[in-house]
Amino acid sequence: MSINLKPLGDRVVIQPKKAEEKTSSGIYLPSTASKEKPISGVVVAVGGGKTIDGNKIPLEVKVGDNVIYSEYAGTEIKVNDEKYLIVREDDILAIN
Repeated sequence: MSINLKPLGDRVVIQPKKAEEKTSSGIYLPSTASKEKPISGVVVAVGGGKTIDGNKIPLEVKVGDNVIYSEYAGTEIKVNDEKYLIVREDDILAIN
């Protein structure tokens, strides 16, 4: 699950979970159906931390954490045919 990508500062690289292919009642969704944008994923890389007044403040999240993030946060990138999301730590809402 590791990638050769090092985010800068307080940025985090997240591998979003796949969109649900089946509803909670067991109905399979075709690929043409609109699926909800995932808002959770796994942290695969973290930056060095935020610098405030010359002091480096480490990030609270670490590689391997399952996180919930803002729906429209970050920038999507593609590395080796896998989609990733680069977000600021402030866009991460919770660790689960």
